[in-house]
Amino acid sequence: MDNLTRLAEQLGQSLVARSAKVSTAESCTGGGIAEAITRIAGSSAWFEAGYVTYSNEQKTRQLGVPAMLFEQVGAVSREVVEAMVCGAQRNNGAHFVVAVSGIAGPGGGSPEKPVGTVWLGWAAGNALYARCYHFSGDRLAIRMQAVEAGLSGLLELCNGGNPDTNCRAIAS
Repeated sequence: MDNLTRLAEQLGQSLVARSAKVSTAESCTGGGIAEAITRIAGSSAWFEAGYVTYSNEQKTRQLGVPAMLFEQVGAVSREVVEAMVCGAQRNNGAHFVVAVSGIAGPGGGSPEKPVGTVWLGWAAGNALYARCYHFSGDRLAIRMQAVEAGLSGLLELCNGGNPDTNCRAIAS
């Protein structure tokens, strides 16, 4: 069993124990987190929904990300993944949510945001978390590292941990 499957299985066990559900909102991972979760037999009991919003337009349309954020801070930012998390949670009511937006390469990077820059956001109830990662490798390696970090953060939250030290409450 590979590490992603192991993490997803542990996540499912943790969610079942809490009678909780999870949703995903993904960009650069293209649904990879949702795919890892749905590898697990019985995941329909704890997986609510997955959004793959690759374009900024779809992030706005499906998740309610304010369009002005893309001009102000860019799609790969704390603000955007936090808005993605909030939108997914608002749309389906899952207690736990993960969102991801990043630059998997090989192009698209800049000096400020090089290839491998990935923002992940998580929600647990009304608590909101986000963290920036700088992954290395080719496109596939960056995407797989982002999927693993997303699952690890969800598992940490389900087990009472904090994937980021800058926790904030979600405005109701």
